[in-house]
Amino acid sequence: MDTPLSTIAVVGLGTMGKGIADVLARAGREVIGIDISEAAAGQAVAALEASTARAVARERITEEERRDVLARFRTYSDLQAAADADLVIEVVPESYEAKQEVFRALDTIIRPDAIIATGTNALSVTRLAADSAHPERVLGLHFFTPVQAMKLVEVVSCVLTAPQAVEAVTTLAHDLGKEPVAVGDRPGFVADGLLFGYLNQAAAMYEAKYASREDIDAAMKLGCGLPMGPLELLDLIGVDTARTVLEAMYSESRDRLHAPAPILKQLSEAGLTGRKSGRGFYTYDAAGSATTVRDALTPLESAITAQGREVRSVGVAGSGTMASGIAEVFAKAGYEVVLAARSQEKADTAKARIAKSLARSVDKGRMTGEARDETLARITAAGSVDAFAEVDLAVEAVAEDLAVKQELFARLDKICKPGAVLATTTSSLPVVACARATSRPQDVIGMHFFNPAPAMKLVEIVRTVLTGDDVHATVREVTAKIRKHPVDCGDRAGFIVNALLFPYLNNAIKMVQEHYATLDDIDAAMKLGGGYPMGPFELLDVVGLDVSLAIEQVLHREFRDPGLAPAPLLEHLVAAGCLGRKTGRGFREYARR
Repeated sequence: MDTPLSTIAVVGLGTMGKGIADVLARAGREVIGIDISEAAAGQAVAALEASTARAVARERITEEERRDVLARFRTYSDLQAAADADLVIEVVPESYEAKQEVFRALDTIIRPDAIIATGTNALSVTRLAADSAHPERVLGLHFFTPVQAMKLVEVVSCVLTAPQAVEAVTTLAHDLGKEPVAVGDRPGFVADGLLFGYLNQAAAMYEAKYASREDIDAAMKLGCGLPMGPLELLDLIGVDTARTVLEAMYSESRDRLHAPAPILKQLSEAGLTGRKSGRGFYTYDAAGSATTVRDALTPLESAITAQGREVRSVGVAGSGTMASGIAEVFAKAGYEVVLAARSQEKADTAKARIAKSLARSVDKGRMTGEARDETLARITAAGSVDAFAEVDLAVEAVAEDLAVKQELFARLDKICKPGAVLATTTSSLPVVACARATSRPQDVIGMHFFNPAPAMKLVEIVRTVLTGDDVHATVREVTAKIRKHPVDCGDRAGFIVNALLFPYLNNAIKMVQEHYATLDDIDAAMKLGGGYPMGPFELLDVVGLDVSLAIEQVLHREFRDPGLAPAPLLEHLVAAGCLGRKTGRGFREYARR
């Protein structure tokens, strides 16, 4: 194990194996590709030829360097070809039987000091090592697809793994330009351990017909900045693969959040495994294609048939960042806006905040000085919601407290003219409870904007069982006019985004609480392996630990799932006043401003 890993065998030349071989060969390693399928071996060679040709065309490598890379990659159909390898990376299908067969054969072929790395993301590395003649040389080396682009590599050791083996593959990962994260042996490790629970919840949400596949995916991309929606990602990963990983996670955790959603079994057994089969949650124009095509579930452009109400003026109740941001959005779109707070002073302060925001837009060349002046002129600051008497749409953005909101809606019911639409921006409270505080619950709907409202494109439109069709149509039309993307969802805790986001954040906290991984490793894993713009602990500190705890508590109360119970570590930090960036300390410490 003290020798450098210069000759590496890759067993299994599917999508992952091809990517690993490509990266290794480009990094100067001698690569032995092994697959029982000559077609797969041929495809691996063709893939490397194509990727290196693109690199030459983009002037990243020379033609001579390309020839050297291609010469370093040789393919075989017999495991015997791995005899001289310093490291064997196994990426055969996710089953103990298939992997153990490879391991048993390698024990009789490779040198005693050679390392065996399994590419599993679902099976027990300990179990695979225990069945090996030399368990000390067995570990996990979990790359992420596409291997060429994804920086994360999880280095998985078990109680049997020799530290020298871990050190050798960690050095290799660095040499490949990757970011290795050391983790222990449990299903899913860090990145997939957090990712697949989230994907499973999204599949269950879709199966329950809570929201359309398009709206679920759009919500998570626009609301969280993710590169792909969860159902799109399941199709890319493979529905069958996701089911296998979740089964392994559930067998260990017994957490209902990891119990595979029935739709994953139904799709898998029907052969609808995602992109690779041409159909999964979406339909593709061919097997292996990334291009979706219309199918029976594709929403029609004219799906909403109700006639909306005319909206010319909008009232926004509140004086905080969200209220001023929403008022700015409506004013920019040409609506006359009344921004009402509990006092004239607070309303004027909120309008001044909008003026500063618009000034920044002018400085950055995003709008003209004339447009700024016209936008500000459309906003009237008022010291009371009594000024909402003639607005067509009233939007409340006050404190996230049900009693406060109900009191406000009871007032709006008396103040606003008949036919006015009343909207709440709540992110976690029941919209119907606000509606019931009025004598016109059919006029009440949820419009959940995301912070900062001027920048974030998503609006979750929340219908209650009492909301009128014309009110729903009105709010969708208005959302389009203010250049936001509407997604429809029902009136239940968390709606789409928070219902999927916060259990993921809670599970990240549990990983730290259980000393499985560090804050830094988890944040790095999710940014590098999952494409998240922020790691979970970075995001928790930005959102606020008190806000996060309140949302977790609401989700737990509504769904009554033990897996949704807030992590005790989160509760302890909130009790200690460590609320994140706003207090200077949360999961991390911050310099005081």
